[in-house]
Amino acid sequence: MAFGLERLRIEAPGPRGRAETVVVSGLVALLAVAVTALVIYGAYFGLITALILRSAFFSLIAAAGLLYLGYRARNGWVRILCYAMALFAPVPGLHLWQSYIDIIMRGAMATAPDLWIFAGLMAVILVLTRLSLGWALVVLLVCAILYAWFGYLIPGKYGHGGYDLWRLASTLMLSTEGVYGVPMGVAVEYIFLFALLGTLLMKIGTGEVFVDLARGLTGRVRGGPGLSAALSSSLLGTINGSAVANVVTTGTFTIPLMKRVGYSPVLAGAIEAAASSAGQILPPVMGAAAFLMAEIIGVPYAQIALAALVPGLLYVLALMVAVRLEAGRLGLAPDPGAGWQLLKQTLLRRGYLLLPLIALVGFLIAGRMPTQAAVMCIVFGLLISPWHKDTRIGPVGLALVCRDTLLATLPIVAAVAAAGAVIGVLNLTGLGLMLSSLIVEVGGSRIWAILLLTALASFVLGMGLPTSAAYLLLAVLVAPALTRLGLPPIVAHMFIFYYGLVSAITPPVALAAYAAASISGGDANRTAIESVRLGFVKLLVPFLFVTMPGLLMIGSGAQIALSIVFGAVGVVGLTVAFAGWFVRPMGAAERGLMALASLLVLWPTDVASTDATSLAARGAGLLALAFLAYRCATAGDTTPGHAASGARD
Repeated sequence: MAFGLERLRIEAPGPRGRAETVVVSGLVALLAVAVTALVIYGAYFGLITALILRSAFFSLIAAAGLLYLGYRARNGWVRILCYAMALFAPVPGLHLWQSYIDIIMRGAMATAPDLWIFAGLMAVILVLTRLSLGWALVVLLVCAILYAWFGYLIPGKYGHGGYDLWRLASTLMLSTEGVYGVPMGVAVEYIFLFALLGTLLMKIGTGEVFVDLARGLTGRVRGGPGLSAALSSSLLGTINGSAVANVVTTGTFTIPLMKRVGYSPVLAGAIEAAASSAGQILPPVMGAAAFLMAEIIGVPYAQIALAALVPGLLYVLALMVAVRLEAGRLGLAPDPGAGWQLLKQTLLRRGYLLLPLIALVGFLIAGRMPTQAAVMCIVFGLLISPWHKDTRIGPVGLALVCRDTLLATLPIVAAVAAAGAVIGVLNLTGLGLMLSSLIVEVGGSRIWAILLLTALASFVLGMGLPTSAAYLLLAVLVAPALTRLGLPPIVAHMFIFYYGLVSAITPPVALAAYAAASISGGDANRTAIESVRLGFVKLLVPFLFVTMPGLLMIGSGAQIALSIVFGAVGVVGLTVAFAGWFVRPMGAAERGLMALASLLVLWPTDVASTDATSLAARGAGLLALAFLAYRCATAGDTTPGHAASGARD
C-alpha cells in the first residue's frame, strides 16, 4: 500500500495474504467513507427518506463490519461465512433504495424476492450481532421470531394467529417498524455522527488537550480523572439527552484518560457509560421527555424539571462517590506532573483545539438541531486542523477517521438492528399492548408486585429506544397500570420514565455500555455489568418515588427535606457497600451490614410517619451506618502505598 495507504492496513491475529489484506483493508476504508458521506448528507440536509437512509446505512456498515470481523477471525470457516455475509449485506439496502416507490405502491406487502432478502438480512444481523456482542441479543431475537411465527400454539389471549414470513418481512424489513425502526434512526442521526466528531477531534489532538486539562484540574487528587470524567459527562448529557451519543462524544477523551491513570478498560468504560446516562434524567432537557411529560400529565414544565432535579442529583452523587471509592480501592496515586502550571500551558498553547466543542455547545444552546450542530463542528475541526503541523490530517488521515468511527460504532449498530427487530415483533403480535392489563391482572391489589411488573415491562419496551420515544411508548402502554393504583401522575410517569431508560446500561441491549466498551477495549458484557453497579440508583430511586414522594418535591417542606436526607444517606451507604471499600477494604460481613443498614434508612413507608416500626428501622439503620463509618475511619487506610501517595481526599 503506497502513498501512505499502509496506515489503513487492518491487523490480523494470524498471517494473511497480501492480496487479501489489500482488498479487505481497501474495501473497509471505502465503505467507511461512503457511510460517512451518507450520514453527513442525511444529517445536514435531511432529504433522504428514513427507510432508505437507515437501510443503506446498515447495509454499508454491516458489509464493512463483516469484512473486518472475517479478516480478524481465527477460524477459517468463520472467515468464509463473514465474507459471504459481507457480499450479501448491501443487497437489502440496494433493494429498498431501488424498489422504494414500488414498495409504497403495494402497501409494503412482501413479494417472493422480498422473502429471500429478508431471510438473508436476518442471517446478517444474527452473525454480526453474535460476533460483535455475544449470544444474549441473538437468543432474544430468535425467541421473538419464534414467538411471532408459532404464537398460534400458545393458548389463551397471549397467543395469536401466527405470522408467516410474508408478514414478518413486510413489518421487519419493508417498514420503519422493525430493523429500520427508531433505534436504527438514532444510530444514523446521532450515534455515528457524534462518534465521527469525537474521532476527528482525537485525531487532531483535542483528546490530549482534555487529558492535560483534567490533569491540571484534578490530577493531584486521588480518583481525580475518574471524577472529572463522571462530572463532565453528566453535565454534557443534560444538553444532548442521549446516553449513547454522550458516550461516543466525551468517552473518546475521558476513557483513555482514566485508563492512563490506572483504571481498567472495563471500569473506565463503565464509569463513562453510567455518567453519560445521567443526562437523560437531569433537567432541563431530559432528552426532550420533560416537555412531553408536562403535556401528557397537564402540569407546567417547571414542575417537571423541579421534580426531576433531586433524583438526578442523587444519581450523580452516588456515581461520584463510587468513582472516588474505586480509586481508593485500587490505590491509584495522584499525578505528580499535574498542577496549575500544566493547566496554564495547555490553555495557552493548545486551547484553540477546544473551539469545536465550545462551538457545539453554542450551537445547541442557540437552538440548532444536534445533527446540524455536529456537522458544522466537524467542518470547524477540519478548518482548524492545519493551524499546526502536528494536527494536520490529509486524505488518508480522513479515511482513517471514517474507518475508526465505523469500527467503534459497529457493536452499537448490530445491537440496534437486533433490538429493532424485537420491538417490531412486540408491536406486531400485540404483546406490548397487553402488558398494562396483564400487570394489573397479575399484580392484583399488591402494589409492590405491580411496581415490579411495571418496571420489567418498562425495561422491555424501552429497549434501544431514544429517551423521548421510550417515554411516549410507556406513557401510553404502562403508566395507566400505576395510575389505577391511585399514585400521583407525576410519580407514575417518572417511575416508567426511569425504567424505560435503564436499558442504556443494562444487558442485553446496554447501548451506552457497549459504546463505551468499543472505546475502552474492555469486554462489552462485563462493562455493562459494572455500569449497572455504578448506576444502580436508576434502578432503586423509582421505587423511592412511591415511599418518598418528597424526592419529587411532593408534600410538605419537612417531607421533602427528610426524603432528600434519607435518600442521600441510603444511596451513599449502598454505594459504599457495593464498592467494598471505605478508607480501607471492607469484609463481606461489613458490606452486608452496610447494605442492610442503608435499606433500613430507606424503609418503605412515608418518611414523616410516626409508626414505631418505621422509626425503629430508620433509627437502627442510621446508628449502624454511623458505627460502620467510625469503625472503618479509625482503622486507617490499608491500601498498599497509600501513605506514600500523598493523595488528597
